[in-house]
Amino acid sequence: MLSQKSDYARTRDAFRWDIPRHYNIGVDCCDRVADLHPDAAAIIDASGDNPRTVTFARLRSLSNQMARLLSRYASAGSRIGVLLPQSVETAMTHLAAFKLGAISIPLFTLFGPDALRHRLRDSGACVLVTDAAGAAKIDTIRADLPDLVCVIVIGADLDATLAGLPDVFTPARTAADDPALLIYTSGTTGAPKGALHAHRVLLGHLPGVEMSHDFLPQPGDRIWTPADWAWIGGLLDVLLPALHHGIPVVACRFAKFTAEAAFALMRDHGVRNAFLPPTALKIMRLMPDPPQLNLRSVASGGETLGTELIDWGQRVLGCTINEFYGQTECNMIVSSCAALAPAVPGVMGFAVPGHDVQVIDPDGQPCPVGAEGDIACRSPDPVMFLRYWNNPAATEAKMRGNWLLTGDRGTWCPDGRIRFKGRDDDIISSGGYRIGPAEIEDCLLTHPAVQMAGVVGAPDPIRGEVIVAFVQLVSGAVGEDALADTLIAHVRNRLAAHEAPRRIIFAGCLPLTTTGKIIRADLRARLAQG
Repeated sequence: MLSQKSDYARTRDAFRWDIPRHYNIGVDCCDRVADLHPDAAAIIDASGDNPRTVTFARLRSLSNQMARLLSRYASAGSRIGVLLPQSVETAMTHLAAFKLGAISIPLFTLFGPDALRHRLRDSGACVLVTDAAGAAKIDTIRADLPDLVCVIVIGADLDATLAGLPDVFTPARTAADDPALLIYTSGTTGAPKGALHAHRVLLGHLPGVEMSHDFLPQPGDRIWTPADWAWIGGLLDVLLPALHHGIPVVACRFAKFTAEAAFALMRDHGVRNAFLPPTALKIMRLMPDPPQLNLRSVASGGETLGTELIDWGQRVLGCTINEFYGQTECNMIVSSCAALAPAVPGVMGFAVPGHDVQVIDPDGQPCPVGAEGDIACRSPDPVMFLRYWNNPAATEAKMRGNWLLTGDRGTWCPDGRIRFKGRDDDIISSGGYRIGPAEIEDCLLTHPAVQMAGVVGAPDPIRGEVIVAFVQLVSGAVGEDALADTLIAHVRNRLAAHEAPRRIIFAGCLPLTTTGKIIRADLRARLAQG
């Protein structure tokens, strides 16, 4: 655990990793805490009309029963998909998979059939745990998933699902480096890639989580995020670190995020800590006369915060919003921390203790202060992914010597903080999601009216960027508003709502390289020119 000293430098110098040879996330986040504090609240499920609180002792029993059920169809190393919203059921299923020694795959409930098909097929998942809505989606693609032997559907009555299963289970004795999680991340070319993480990834997250929340845990802490637990920001920045520290987690993801609902939830459930993506903060800032909250810490990541937003947070939320930085492959490696140093608007923060983060040049050498370079993290590192699933070429391309490249550009500030400058690729940052254009382009190409498509991000004051698709139609098709609406719905229904273009631009032809690849920089230039 990170120990607070008088300043950042002393805090960094005093930190040492303690990664045991054998470690299991499920045992650490559930069984260990249940032994110490069996009656303490683990999850407060506020997603329905009747909130329910589950203790650590109850969570251990549920996850053990689920591990028993999973063991009928899976074993150590098997991939298990988890297609559920923020809920007790989601937490217990991930914990059960970890205890089994299997690899859990978080899946977003708003994914359409194409997005689910790719992730389940590429991973070779043999089991999927979902609800009735998820099962209906899977029914439409089940024939395309030869490795999927069982779909476990959790109904409204959880006890009925687990009836007759013993609530004791002997966990697998996993090594800290054994695989535990497979999280798919968007790329600029090809389909989304599966980032494979080891059990140690949770331990690797802890210093960044603790720093971004002004030295979590403190007495009375209780945490919530609107970010779905299917993303690394919800699962490994909130749920699992909180359970590790014995902090109650409020589970609730709104069908549509509103400032009124967010303020009411945090007030009614006594939330003290929150991870709020920049888009959520911008929406909340527009609410007149918000209620008083009792927040101790707010962390945010995915987009640089400005002076106005930080000032609003101090005035309305009652604390300084700490900005952090990372990505699915190597997360929570940079953070600000108001408990150590005042926030500097527009600057991400310091390298989190334990992580060697540098701004490097093309030769892998650290850049001087003020010189722009690639933000990179030195390998090995406990939070760093093992590899991309089934994609050794992409894994190799991610590295420059012993540096993992984040794909972002930055500069060193004189005080040792890092300033974000921009992406060095075509990833779109929209509403807290990092979205690759390739999957959207491929989806558009499945529509019979589309001959070619190029997808880019356009600046947006609330979401950071919105998705814009340039579409070249087949001969005879007419570019009209009705077709644009149809193409947007096509992507929304087959992939996900957050990947659907906000705007379709019909183009006579798209700019291509000599090898036939779309030049997205030219498309962004067209947008800038109006």
